Amino acid sequence: MSLILAGDIGGTKTRLRILKTEDYIGQFVPKQTVIHEKKYCSRDYPDLSPLVKSFLEECWQLDGKTYPIDKACFGIAGPVVRETCELTNLSWSLGSDRLARELSIPTIKLINDFTAVGYGLLGLEADDLYDLQYIKPDLNTPIALLGAGTGLGQGFLTPLPGGGYQVFGSEGSHADFAPRSAIEYDLLNYLLEKLELERLSVERVVSGNGIINIYRFLRDRYPQKESPAMNEYFQAWFNQQGQPHPTIDLAGKISKSAMQEKDPLCQETMKIFMSAYGAEAGNLALKILPYGGLYIAGGIAPKIISLFTEEDFMSSFLAKGRLRPVLEKIPVKIVLNSQVGLIGAGLCAGLSR
Repeated sequence: MSLILAGDIGGTKTRLRILKTEDYIGQFVPKQTVIHEKKYCSRDYPDLSPLVKSFLEECWQLDGKTYPIDKACFGIAGPVVRETCELTNLSWSLGSDRLARELSIPTIKLINDFTAVGYGLLGLEADDLYDLQYIKPDLNTPIALLGAGTGLGQGFLTPLPGGGYQVFGSEGSHADFAPRSAIEYDLLNYLLEKLELERLSVERVVSGNGIINIYRFLRDRYPQKESPAMNEYFQAWFNQQGQPHPTIDLAGKISKSAMQEKDPLCQETMKIFMSAYGAEAGNLALKILPYGGLYIAGGIAPKIISLFTEEDFMSSFLAKGRLRPVLEKIPVKIVLNSQVGLIGAGLCAGLSR
C-alpha cells in the first residue's frame, strides 16, 4: 500500500486528492480509496507548491496526523515537456524536480491535463458515460479522446501487448480550422481579422471561447437579431474583460439559452459550434481509427447533452464522404464524470513504479 497525491491543475481551479492505493501487482488499474479531497482557486496562490502545502496542512489539522506521500501526479493545463510546464492560462512555471524537493515527495510526475483524462477513462464506470453511437468496442485497437472546455483537448490511448494501455496527449486542437460551408468561411475570415491572426486553429471555434467567438461573429453579422437581454449580458461580459476574476460566463449563457430555445442567435451559435465540434471529432477519428471508442470529455459536453442528441454533431462526425462507413463502426461516448482528470492523475501515479 502507498499514499498518492493526485492533482488536476487548471488556470482557474485546482483539485487535490490524497489516495490510498494497493501496490501494483500486475492488474492494470489498481484499487484506490480517497482519503481527502479539496478544490482551490488557482489564482489565489503564486505557485503550486504553497497550494499543496496548504492542502496537506489542512488534512493534518483534520486528522491530527501527517500524510507521508509516496508519489504524486499532477495533470496540468498546458504542454508538459521533460517534466516541466508553463501553464497556458496561469503564470506558474512548474518542474517535477523542484516540486519534489519543496514538497518532500520522492516521486512527482507532471502530465498534460488531457493525458490525465486519458488515464481517467480507465477508471470510469458505465454510469459515467453516455452513448451517442453504441458499437461494441474492439479492445485491441486505439481509443481517441477530445473535449471542449475553456480550450480544446485531444489525446489517444494505444493497447499494450500485455494488457492495459499507453496514454498520449496531443496538441491537435492547434491544427488549422477547416471551414466546410459559406458561413464557416465567413467565420474564419472574421476571426482572422478580429483577432489579428495569420491562421486560425480549430480551438478558436471548438471550445468555450469558441462559442463566444461564434456569437460575436453572428451578432456583428446580424445585429438586429440580438435580443435585448443577450445584448445586456454581452455588454456586462465585455466590461469584465481584463479583470482578474471575471464572474460572467457568456459561453454558458449562450448554450443555456440555446437549449431553452429562447434566443435565435444563441441557437444559431450552438448549431455552428456543434457542427464544427462533430467535424473535428470525425477528423480525429479518421487519424486514429479508434475502434476502441471515441470519448468526448471536457466541461461543456455534460452540460449540453440535449444538443448532442440533435443531428448537428453526429451528422458532421459521419459526413466524411466515402469514409462514412468507417466512422459508423466507431463507438462514440460522452464522459459525464467531471473528475475524470483527477481520477486519471491518481491512476497514473499508481501505475508508475
